[in-house]
Amino acid sequence: MDDPLVQLASELQTACLDRRLTLSTAESCTGGLVAHLITEVAGSSRYFRGGVVSYSNEAKLELLEVPREVLEAHGAVSAQVARAMAEGAAQRFGSDLAIAVTGIAGPDGGTPAKPVGLTYVAVRAPAGTEVRRYQWAGDRSANKRESAEAALKLVLEMIDEMTRADGPSAPITAAQERP
Repeated sequence: MDDPLVQLASELQTACLDRRLTLSTAESCTGGLVAHLITEVAGSSRYFRGGVVSYSNEAKLELLEVPREVLEAHGAVSAQVARAMAEGAAQRFGSDLAIAVTGIAGPDGGTPAKPVGLTYVAVRAPAGTEVRRYQWAGDRSANKRESAEAALKLVLEMIDEMTRADGPSAPITAAQERP
């Protein structure tokens, strides 16, 4: 496990299993990288429900039920759409947690208002949805990796906050594993 992002995904798996949490993803600019990292860790099927790569606006509308008015008012790369994507993924997969990433990986597609590297990461948790804005300065590949790392770190941070608020849960045993 030499890749630090796979190590983060392994930490996420431990945190989810310890708390008996399920997870789903909704990705645009990362093109499924977050889901890929999660599934690089053996045993991820015990908590990872699935993911949607909603690269087009149509996919956001149809697969994640992002409200058309939100998409039209704010654009695909916005905090509002990231929030709606995370909430849509949680709904579609019936997961406790959902990660959403939308942004402009580059090298094209940026504008003065929304430059290349602009990314929004949202995590939906039982207590609410957190959205963060990032501005990366790398090439396309680096921007995607930075976005995936930010997503994994944000969900780990939110699980940590849940643990501090609620106290730790007993780990899932083999007999309790979800199918």
